[in-house]
Amino acid sequence: MTSSTTKTVDTIAESLFKRLKEKEFINGRLPSERQLSEEYATTRITLREALALLEARGEIYREIRRGWFIAPPRLVYNPLLRSHFHEMAARQGRQAETQVLSAGELSATPLLAKQLQVSLGETLFCIRRLRRIDGRAVLYVEHYLNPAYFPDLLQEDLTLSLTDLYQQLYNIRYGGVRFTVLPGPLPPNSAPALNVASGSPGICITRINRDQHQQIIDCDHEYWRYDALCIDVDI
Repeated sequence: MTSSTTKTVDTIAESLFKRLKEKEFINGRLPSERQLSEEYATTRITLREALALLEARGEIYREIRRGWFIAPPRLVYNPLLRSHFHEMAARQGRQAETQVLSAGELSATPLLAKQLQVSLGETLFCIRRLRRIDGRAVLYVEHYLNPAYFPDLLQEDLTLSLTDLYQQLYNIRYGGVRFTVLPGPLPPNSAPALNVASGSPGICITRINRDQHQQIIDCDHEYWRYDALCIDVDI
């Protein structure tokens, strides 16, 4: 990229940023790339570089086949608070929604057997859910459960909090947890649900949960849009 092109990209990005702050796009959606490239008398390539700068700063986000949108505030996630997704969102004045994508049984892979401390090939419950904040898909999560602790759980309303179901139906409460956070590309199974291209940047969180007796009971594989989450820990 030449210095003149860089200047053009920066100029367009700052102009769009100013328009965002002046609340010009009141419907929360930016004009199409074609319209913006005409407004700025530039190429689509240069415009997309400017949009990518704003996306990297968390000011806007893109959804496949839908366009560019103004980014809402990130959800603040404190791993030390054992509140569930809906409770966490409500505390921050946000509206949460959970959609069940699938629920069934599978055989433990080497990774899952290690995480849940079960035998290779042992039957596990797998629940796949998509979670939204204020109507926007932000989290795709795969829950892997040891059925020995949760008989008949798959017959319940799985749009509800698993934390609440564990306590109400089985008198099981979360105890210890192992929390692993890795930034990286979103895998093919999660990206389409989050309306992004496969390989887009994301935040991948693995939680291995123990009950009040320190027995490993489940494991969550969470895939977040990187622009939707802020991990904040106050010790």
